[in-house]
Amino acid sequence: MPLSNVHILHQDAAVLVVNKPTLLLSVPGRADDNKDCLITRLQENGYPEARIVHRLDWETSGIILLARDADSHRELSRQFHDRETEKAYTALCWGQPELDSGSIDLPLRYDPPTKPRHVVDHEFGKNALTFWKVLERCGDWCRVELTPITGRSHQLRVHMLSIGHPLLGDGLYAHEQALAAWPRLCLHASMLSFTHPQSGVRLRFECPAPF
Repeated sequence: MPLSNVHILHQDAAVLVVNKPTLLLSVPGRADDNKDCLITRLQENGYPEARIVHRLDWETSGIILLARDADSHRELSRQFHDRETEKAYTALCWGQPELDSGSIDLPLRYDPPTKPRHVVDHEFGKNALTFWKVLERCGDWCRVELTPITGRSHQLRVHMLSIGHPLLGDGLYAHEQALAAWPRLCLHASMLSFTHPQSGVRLRFECPAPF
C-alpha cells in the first residue's frame, strides 16, 4: 500500500515522527483483512527499518513516533515506559463541563463481555490519570485538550465518558447524539515531546487536529 495520507513530520537517522490518519491501524491486526497499517506502509515505502514505539487506536489520528534502529527503539520505549515523554490530545466532547479544567483519576480494565470496550473498575482496574482543559465552547459540544499521565487503552475515551462528556463520533462509547454529531472519532494526538535517543536534545512536535 502507498503512504497516501500518512505525512512525515520529521525524520533523521534515529527517529521518524509521522501524522497517522484516522481509520488506519498502527500495527497489523490478527485477521487477514487487517494487514494494512501504518508500520507496513512505512516499511514498504522507503523505511524498512522503522519500528513502532507506541500506538494509537485505529480511529485516532495524530502524532506517532517510530525508531529507525534497535538502540533508538530501546531508549524511546524506555522513555514511554518511565513516563518521560509528554503527550497531549485534542478532542471534541459532548456537552459543557461546569469547570474549565480538571483531572480524572479512575482505574480502568478491559471488559471481555463487551470487547473491545474498557470500563472503570475500582477493584480490579489499573490506575489511570488524565488532565483535561476546555479550549473552546460551542453549543452542544466543546473542544478540549486531554493530557494522559498514564497510557491505558481507551483511557481518554472512557475517562471523558465517566464525567458525562463522551467524545463525538465515538462508536464504542458515545450515546446516539454524540455519535451522530461528527462523522469520525474526534480524538487527535496533537503534541508529543521526547528526548532524542542519540543527541539527548529534547524535541517537541505539534500537529493540529483536522476537526
